[in-house]
Amino acid sequence: MMLDKNDMPAAEATRSRAIRLASQEFDTAFPGQGVLELTLSEALVVALMKQGVRTWFAIFGHGSTDLGEVLRVYHEEGAVQVINCRNEVEMAHAATAHAWVTGQTPAVVTSIGPGGLQAMAGSLAAASNGVGVYHIYGDETTRGEGYNMQQVPKPQQGVFGQIGALMGQAYTLHTPGALRECMRRGTACVHHPYKAGPFYILLPINTQPALTQLNLATLPGKQDVPPVVPVGAALSEAAALIRGGTRAVIKAGGGCRKHSEALRRFACAIGAPVVLSPGSTGVMMDGHVQNMHVGGSKGSISGNFAMQGAELVIIVGSRGVCQADCSGIGYPNARAVININGDLDDLTHYARTTALPGDISAVLTALLSALGKDTGRDARRNWLRDCEAKKAEWTAFKAARISGAPIADVVWKTPVLTQPAAIHAVASFAKAKGAVKFFDAGDVQANGFQIVEDDSPTETVTETGASYMGFAASALLGLAGVKDAPYGVAFTGDGSFMMNPQVLIDAVEHGVRGMIALFDNRRMAAITDLQLAQYGRAFKTNDSVAVDYVAMAGAVSGVKAIWGGTTREELDAALKAGFAHDGLSLLHIPVYAGRDPLAGMGAYGNWNVGNWVEDVQAKYLHATI
Repeated sequence: MMLDKNDMPAAEATRSRAIRLASQEFDTAFPGQGVLELTLSEALVVALMKQGVRTWFAIFGHGSTDLGEVLRVYHEEGAVQVINCRNEVEMAHAATAHAWVTGQTPAVVTSIGPGGLQAMAGSLAAASNGVGVYHIYGDETTRGEGYNMQQVPKPQQGVFGQIGALMGQAYTLHTPGALRECMRRGTACVHHPYKAGPFYILLPINTQPALTQLNLATLPGKQDVPPVVPVGAALSEAAALIRGGTRAVIKAGGGCRKHSEALRRFACAIGAPVVLSPGSTGVMMDGHVQNMHVGGSKGSISGNFAMQGAELVIIVGSRGVCQADCSGIGYPNARAVININGDLDDLTHYARTTALPGDISAVLTALLSALGKDTGRDARRNWLRDCEAKKAEWTAFKAARISGAPIADVVWKTPVLTQPAAIHAVASFAKAKGAVKFFDAGDVQANGFQIVEDDSPTETVTETGASYMGFAASALLGLAGVKDAPYGVAFTGDGSFMMNPQVLIDAVEHGVRGMIALFDNRRMAAITDLQLAQYGRAFKTNDSVAVDYVAMAGAVSGVKAIWGGTTREELDAALKAGFAHDGLSLLHIPVYAGRDPLAGMGAYGNWNVGNWVEDVQAKYLHATI
């Protein structure tokens, strides 16, 4: 049975439900209510509201008109907010950033076909960084009346659902009555306590307006799993390893972002150096003597020293990413591993592992209890002192680069700031203003996580999981409609920005207050440097087309576009002017690209790529863990 568009009582019932849900919490909006009869589209909106989903990022098309009509009513009554976008990849990034920064679960909705594929491509950032987002795509009808425009043109059932299932978890609402099971599987995915990710709901065009019955009491709410900790011999074994390990290192991965307090207590109690991943800056305060900064192929002098000298490796919330762990050979002297992770797939990545599965904070607390007063801290004093000396060396190295004078550049034909100096200037300004920093892929990102001086994991969002070009600027849209939203600063290169410049329009449309810091060296500098390091020649990683980004951005009403200048003083003035604007600003910052050693922060680890493969794989064969 379908809901007729002229069925006014039904339309009024929809608006009545929207009004009640806008003014009350879900559990009190329908007291004593049992079964409701409503369309699948409205049932889906209501079911997601029970899980706390109130923000929708949307691009409507012929594959989502019915869902769009329900969202129109709910948006008008304030039950949900709908943020219309111009590009599906941008929209996916915005939703990922929204969930990352606010902790609230949003939904992405788009039409059938190319829109869904683009949104799914953008969802790789959420999947790679453990961020839960609902993705809802229109899908081909269930009647098989002939090819639906924009479906995958293949005589096979549910192809989009299969693609979604390959990307993560997916469910096709072929039968409206299956909504409850869809929502149960959905919350298990997007609210997973250890490894959340996107959940793809395929919504056939013809099932959206179909009437279905919904039992509100049995709809699943947001999954909330109690902390899990190991019991038995594993804790005692781990405690014994820590007491006896004089050269121990803690590797804090991205999974530590929500467990920084527990990590800090544990690190200080055992007196071990902490090496960060690109996505975990701030879990240890930047200036803390035990913070060795990032380790890996784009790590730091101190981070890699601690990794290479460690005999005991305590992995906390890390996936064992090849660049961050130097393709598995970053710990050549390690003899044992303690791995603390809720995800069983990542728990035994290394040989010689004592596995401690569960909630990171709970496990660290239990491990400290097992250690008691004998934490082995005194035995590590000399080792920590050696690491502190390397941190001082790294600090001096970094200082020389972030304070470097402008260097003459062949493209700009004048001295301009180096990327480290320019990034540090913007990062320091953002820190002083309490802004959240979003980093794009490429050279800006790599230099950025080596440079930022974070004291909290909430200060920087760096999408290193997928290194998706175009993420940072799009992420600013994730702050749209957020009450008391922080000021956002997107750190992006010229190539990354041009992947998704639509935010220039969308950010103005939705009242986002933030800044795009566009570092322009007219090339893919990260790949250029890799080509030069491996083969001595750069190839097809630059262009000869000059772009006036000030004119481009300034053509959009509401955007304040500013030339960033070629000196630190000019950049500081531009930052102040951009921040003073009540809306979106863009700073076009020319930066040096060349062989001068002050141009970048350098590379220190091993990476299984290019002509380094044979050497790295030979080391991997003889790795100790």
